[in-house]
Amino acid sequence: MRTREARAVPAESGTDTAIAGQAAGRAASPVVISVSGLIKRYGDVEAVRGIDFEVARGETFGFLGPNGAGKTTTIKILCTLANATAGTAMVAGHDAASDRDAVRRNIGLVFQDTTLDTYLTAEQNLRFHAELYGVPRAAVLPRMRQVMEMVGLWDRKDSLVSTFSGGMQRRLEIARGLLHAPRVLFLDEPTVGLDPQTRSSIWTYINDLKGREDITIFLTTHYMDEAEHCDRIAIIDHGKIVAEGTPEELKREIAGDVVLVGPEGPPEHARDILKGQDFIRELTEEDGALRLYVDRGETAMPQIIRL
Repeated sequence: MRTREARAVPAESGTDTAIAGQAAGRAASPVVISVSGLIKRYGDVEAVRGIDFEVARGETFGFLGPNGAGKTTTIKILCTLANATAGTAMVAGHDAASDRDAVRRNIGLVFQDTTLDTYLTAEQNLRFHAELYGVPRAAVLPRMRQVMEMVGLWDRKDSLVSTFSGGMQRRLEIARGLLHAPRVLFLDEPTVGLDPQTRSSIWTYINDLKGREDITIFLTTHYMDEAEHCDRIAIIDHGKIVAEGTPEELKREIAGDVVLVGPEGPPEHARDILKGQDFIRELTEEDGALRLYVDRGETAMPQIIRL
């Protein structure tokens, strides 16, 4: 399955020149994340087992898999929070192992568990983050207003974070991750533990973000329905990528019907006739019967009968 062509979304006007200049000066390379042969071992346990993938500029890339599949380990390596055992991980043109400071300047990160200081106000949390990332003082207030309005929290900037609901805290964390105008925003299970209505609201803000910021989004999730929001998806299981493509491609690959054929003669003869047919994706033999995997059983059946 091919990688989609990269698309760049222009940054929203009105941001301070220091922040806007940072976005305007970004490299034109279509590949923002490149992972090759990545391995991570914890003792005898191989959590990530030689994975390869690329993420294009402007994409929303979903890293989908069950709990314990290797999603969080991979995102920690990409964000310089863990060292790979082997392989390479390039983020925004920098090596995550040898050029950590450069990677960190170019990424925003929303953790699975909240890292906000609930004893501070929303504005105080964001100002502290701006200091850490060296956002120019003249740019802090306009940029803070921009990202907080984006997630619908500007009117709560003076409220203590302890008064926020779980969904509001997650939205504030997304705003904080965007404050320094990163090239890549990493979202680790951004809607875990939230009710369905709040999950839907978070995705509304994430999708709206793509139209406002020149940014690539890399998110991990174990919710199948969230994959629909992504431009491309990689499915990881037991540390290995088992499928990769657009949501439409993966649905075509995974979906379909199974037709069981009990041939009157030798199954080998029927298998030889059927295996060359374009409408059959896969053919297996089971107890003298043939199991055919097809896209649409209702259209495949007449063709099988004619054969």
